[in-house]
This record gives sequence, C-alpha cells and structure tokens, in this order.
Amino acid sequence: MTDYAQAMADCLGIEGALGAALVDQSSGMTLATGGDPPAVDLHVAAAGNSAVVQAKLRTMEALGLDDEIEDILITLGRQYHIIRPVSSREGQGLFLYLVLDRARANLALARFRLTKIEQDFRI
Repeated sequence: MTDYAQAMADCLGIEGALGAALVDQSSGMTLATGGDPPAVDLHVAAAGNSAVVQAKLRTMEALGLDDEIEDILITLGRQYHIIRPVSSREGQGLFLYLVLDRARANLALARFRLTKIEQDFRI
C-alpha cells in the first residue's frame, strides 16, 4: 500500500523521471507533486492534462466505447508525458502524471513501473 508521498518518490525513482504529480481529473488540482522538470510547471500541466483526460472520456462515450483509459502518452521532442488514471475504487477520479527525459528514459519500463505504482496506490 502506497501513500501520496511514497507514490511521488516511487515515480521519481523511474529512470529519466523529471517530475510527477497526483491530480484530481475533474478539477485539475494537484494533490501531490515531486521533482522539478525544466520548463514544466506541474500545477499548470496538471490542469491542462485533466482537460485531456476529460476530452478522451467524452470521446469514448460519444463513440460508445465500453472501455477504460489505461494510460495516455504524449511524446514531445525531449520529453515523454504519461497520464495514468488510478484504477482503485478509492482513487477513482485521480491520475498520476509523469514527465520523463526522453534521452534517459526507457518508455516501456517507465510504463510498467508506473502501472505498478498506480496499482499499489491507496488513499
């Protein structure tokens, strides 16, 4: 069982991690942050990424897809941004947001580790 602080520490332990946040998807507010990625304000990014999650959920509903978001990957020139909704009942409506240095990160391993962190997270 992992709490907010431990989840942020675990996220920052992923190779290439620059920053992480736990975010309320409906309000865009951060519940916890870690790291200090260059040129990325985690609070502003959290708010923007909550809009991304909400838009994807609306699109899935409009398409009649009976499925869940596993993660959303945004690939930039120098960074990967991963949005991972928390799947536990008590974590519903929250997501983990991870910023990775593209040159140092192994994307497959980062996704694997973030999945484990999300599954172990408890409120």
